[in-house]
Amino acid sequence: MLRSMTGFGRAVEQISGLDITVEIKSVNHRYFEFSSRMPRAYQFLEEKLKSLCQQSIARGKCEVSVLIEDNNDSSAAVEINHSFAKGYISALKQLAKEYKIKDDVKVSTVANHPEMFKVKRVTLDDEVISGAVLTVAAKAIESFVSMREIEGEKLSQDVQSRTETILSKVEIIEKRSPETVKAYRQRLEAHIKELLDDAKVDEQRLITETAIFADKVAVDEETVRLRSHIDQLRNLLKSDGSVGKKLDFIVQEMNRETNTIGSKAQDVEIAHIVVDIKSEIEKIREQIQNIE
Repeated sequence: MLRSMTGFGRAVEQISGLDITVEIKSVNHRYFEFSSRMPRAYQFLEEKLKSLCQQSIARGKCEVSVLIEDNNDSSAAVEINHSFAKGYISALKQLAKEYKIKDDVKVSTVANHPEMFKVKRVTLDDEVISGAVLTVAAKAIESFVSMREIEGEKLSQDVQSRTETILSKVEIIEKRSPETVKAYRQRLEAHIKELLDDAKVDEQRLITETAIFADKVAVDEETVRLRSHIDQLRNLLKSDGSVGKKLDFIVQEMNRETNTIGSKAQDVEIAHIVVDIKSEIEKIREQIQNIE
C-alpha cells in the first residue's frame, strides 16, 4: 500500500517494571534519516532502534523519542553498614557507662542514623531493557506505519483524480489536432487563390504543403507516450514498497511530453489545454513529494 512520508506513532507499555513511552514522527526527506532523544543512560539503544525503524521505513526524516521510568521494587538494595553500626553502638554503650545513664539502645534508635544503611541501585540487564524498549517501539512503529498508509491512500486518490483530468484533456487534443491540419489547408488554399487572383490552385503542391505542416504539428506520438506514462503512474500507485522516486521520474517524463505537445501544436485551443495539463502535472508532482 502507498505510504506518505509524514506520520506519527506512539505506544506506552509497562514491561519488567519499566514504564516505557516511545514516540516516532517523520517528515519528508529524499532518503532515510534517523535521530533519537532518550535519557543518556539508555543511549546504547539508538542503533537498535534505528535498525528496527529501517525494517519498516524506506524514506523520511524520522525522530524517535524514548521515555523510561524504572518502577522496580527490587531496583534498590539496602545493606547494613556493619562497621559503622559496631562503632556507633559501642559508643552509645560507652556513653551510658561513663555518664551513668540508662543503657536503652534500641534498633529504632540505631536505625535512625542516616549512615547506618547503604543503598545500592540494582539496574536491569541491558538485554532486558533492550527487549522491553524494542517491544514498545515495534508497537509505536505499527501505529506510525498505519497513519502513513492512511495518508498515502488520500494522496493516491488525489493523484488518480488528476490523471483522469489529464486524460480527458489529452482526448480533446487528439480530436483537435487533425482539425488544425484541415484548417491550415483551407487557409493555405484561400491564401494561394488570393495571390493568384482566383487562378487554379496546384492541387499536388497544396497536398505536399499540407502534409509537411501535418507532420510538423503531429502530436500522436507524444499523446501515446503521455498515456503510457499515466498508466505506469497508476500501476505504481497500486504497488507496495517505496515508489516515490519512480513516481517523480514518471512525472518528469509526463511534463516533457506535454511541453513537446505545446511547442508542436500551432493552435490556440491546444495551447490553453496544454497549460491546464501542466498545471495538473505540477499538482501531482507536489503530492508525490510526500510519498515514500
